[in-house]
Amino acid sequence: MEDYQLEAQKKAEVLIEALPYIQKFNHKVIVVKYGGSAMVDPALQKNVIKDVTLLKLVGFKPIIVHGGGREISKWVAKSGKEAKFVSGLRVTDEETMEIAEMVLGRISKNLVTMVESLGVKAIGISGKDGGLLKVQKRYSGGADIGFVGEITEVAPKILTDLMDQDYLPIVAPIGLDEAFQTYNINADEAACAIAKAVGADKLVYLTDVEGLYKDFEDKSTFLSRISVSEAEKLISDGVIGGGMLPKLSNCTDAVRGGVKSVHILDGRKLHSILLEIFTDKGNGTMFYDENE
Repeated sequence: MEDYQLEAQKKAEVLIEALPYIQKFNHKVIVVKYGGSAMVDPALQKNVIKDVTLLKLVGFKPIIVHGGGREISKWVAKSGKEAKFVSGLRVTDEETMEIAEMVLGRISKNLVTMVESLGVKAIGISGKDGGLLKVQKRYSGGADIGFVGEITEVAPKILTDLMDQDYLPIVAPIGLDEAFQTYNINADEAACAIAKAVGADKLVYLTDVEGLYKDFEDKSTFLSRISVSEAEKLISDGVIGGGMLPKLSNCTDAVRGGVKSVHILDGRKLHSILLEIFTDKGNGTMFYDENE
């Protein structure tokens, strides 16, 4: 068989493997939390947007929730200030809040442009638009960290309306409190809250790690699938710590809140979203409800 025929056959086999997944998730909502290296590397950024756009074109209803921490820190430094964090949360004074809103808005519109260039309609919004994300002031261990918000309510109609009109919503994690004060929101938490509110089938976290390990130093402890009960036990037993702990808590919270499955994927890996969703083996860690 000629080389080109072998290549064509391989492509056909990939499509056949993907077909039942495409059928299963047709018209289902998937929330993609977009952050990490995949946001700052232009080549990775382009591939992630292509993958999410493909999800839209094969029948998914994707929503992108993006961060922007590295870019915000860069512009904070340009303003002559030093970025400060308490327990992983950015200390956000009034000037930093203005910078964060500016940067996140710019990122949102850049992503819209990339999606539109691929032939899919997209709209960038923040949690302020349509009252999407309502928040209250958040404290970290009792410490005042400024304009950092904790989500109290999600009004998903603006997102469902946009998806019904065939748009791909791209959400910046900014919200308003009852006094209409602007607050910065942790993007992982925003993605979790939105996924629960819209009844998403899947929530995907793009990160700079391959997935979940019981012991990050021991690669043989990688977990490709884990139930929320098992994950909660790892948390309560103190097995998981550091920067993975908040993300793990968001994963379990989302599944307990009705999201069918949550995935932690390495955004540095080419086509990691497609490999996880459309192949039998996957390539990250999937969280699921063992009772489903």
